[in-house]
Order: sequence, then C-alpha cells, then structure tokens
Amino acid sequence: MEQLREMLKGHQLRTTTCREDVLSTFISKKNALSHGDLEGMLGENYDRVTIYRTLKTFLEKGIIHKVLDDEGLRYALCSQSCSEEKHQHDHIHFKCNECGETNCIENLHIPAVKLPEGYIPENFNLLIQGTCPKCKS
Repeated sequence: MEQLREMLKGHQLRTTTCREDVLSTFISKKNALSHGDLEGMLGENYDRVTIYRTLKTFLEKGIIHKVLDDEGLRYALCSQSCSEEKHQHDHIHFKCNECGETNCIENLHIPAVKLPEGYIPENFNLLIQGTCPKCKS
C-alpha cells in the first residue's frame, strides 16, 4: 500500500481508496484493462463514473496510457518516463487471440513512419495479434 501512495504522491495526486484499488489492479494484472474490466473487478465498491474519473485522472497525470485493440479502448500502466506533460509510448501492443489479454511490448518500438507533408502525428498505435507465451503450450 505504501508503494501505491508514493506513486500517487509522485504524480501530485491525493490518495483515495478508489485510486489505490485501480492502481493496485493495474499492477497486479500487468496487462491492459478496459473500463468494463475494472468495473467488473471493482464495481461492487465503486460506480462506473468514479472508475471513469479515476482513469481520466490517471491518463492526465501520466500513470496510464490508452491502448486500442480490436475490442476498443483499454488502458495500461505507463513506464516511469511518462509525465503529465508528455506520454512516451512508441511501443507495440500484443493481443492474444486465445486468452484475450493485451500487453505492452516495451522493448519493441513502432517503426519510424514518414507521413506526407502537412500531417502532424500525435499518437502512434500498433497492435499485433497472435498467441502469447502463456497460451502457446
């Protein structure tokens, strides 16, 4: 619990039980989660709006980032290099067709893309689908 409080404090956030529980869920699951996933896991304690607001705050503070997969929007923990000013997410996401988990592959970066003149990129998303190591066997 102290680690969670320090993490929240490091992002200039007040500690609440919802923030602690959401952050703890991301840390324990280690894969990208949707709002619905969190609602299913924590919904008996918090309503959907409270969970949504917590996700929005975590996004703004650089604690989590958006992950787009074939089922929609998910969220994953940011690396330590993210902040309120700038997210650093040029890595690949992998979704397993067997278990359905979407994970960040931090050590593989999205290849450089040269856009036509006049286009200004803000976000990059690359999703690879296949079978994860857990489901391979």
